[in-house]
Amino acid sequence: MIASRAVQNFSHAALSPDPDLAVAALMIARIEYPRLDAGPYLDRLDALGHEAQRRVAQASIAPEDLPPRIDPVRYARVMALNAYLFGELQFAGNDTHYEDPRNSCLNEVLDRRTGIPITLALLYLEVARRAGVDVEGVNFPGHFLLRCRAPRGMPNVDDLIIDAYHGGALLSERELLRRYGDNETDAANVPARLLARAAKPQILARMLLNLKRVYVQMHSYPQARDVTELLLAVNPSAIDALRERGMLAYQLNDYSAALRDLQAYLQISAKENPDEGEREEHDRIWEHVKALRRRVASLN
Repeated sequence: MIASRAVQNFSHAALSPDPDLAVAALMIARIEYPRLDAGPYLDRLDALGHEAQRRVAQASIAPEDLPPRIDPVRYARVMALNAYLFGELQFAGNDTHYEDPRNSCLNEVLDRRTGIPITLALLYLEVARRAGVDVEGVNFPGHFLLRCRAPRGMPNVDDLIIDAYHGGALLSERELLRRYGDNETDAANVPARLLARAAKPQILARMLLNLKRVYVQMHSYPQARDVTELLLAVNPSAIDALRERGMLAYQLNDYSAALRDLQAYLQISAKENPDEGEREEHDRIWEHVKALRRRVASLN
């Protein structure tokens, strides 16, 4: 199991008033690389940010190349970032081996220049921050995105929605609706919930959820359990993570821990009027709890 000190350090980093995403992401990478030295990778991000800052400062855009309803200053800066990261350095989405756990490790993303939407977006955020470009995460369903907001006081100017996985592509509202599978909503009225800003702890939680899913698919249960420990450190009230930690402990024959977590899950998630799916889930977990009680009793 991951050391309690490592969990505490991660919790402190992730839940501080202004978390450093790169530091926290490299802590996550230590699940796959326990001896990882974060220093050289933070230095590399600083170097990328310094060069990006130089290019952003020189960025300009010809009037004929400016899309409608877009602020020219922000557009030029984003285009400069895109040209540097995705054109010159050739960071790209890993379509060939999407489920490789290395895609969720920031050190490997920097080394191999490939990753998944959430880690490439995190890289973009960190380089943009160092370059003085204001970009934020967007919790779009199924595919993490980025946003460079339009200047305040300019009502006829649109935000820039950026897809770091596809080379910094700028997405129109119509494209966003198409990706969401909604072909009926007016393209000028994308529901705000689809473009909700992702706070930094939410970004880290989404990274962890991706990595946990990959480890479970690989049957790498010790690593999946460590990831779940970090998920609960970011969000202690995440009852699904509590249930999953219990089930992973069961897979690893840690029956006392499994019983503790699954009993706590049943207690916390109990509802007066559960729907059919919730009742079935509770019944399934209750059967596990009864079996675990018998097994733990036989070991005492």
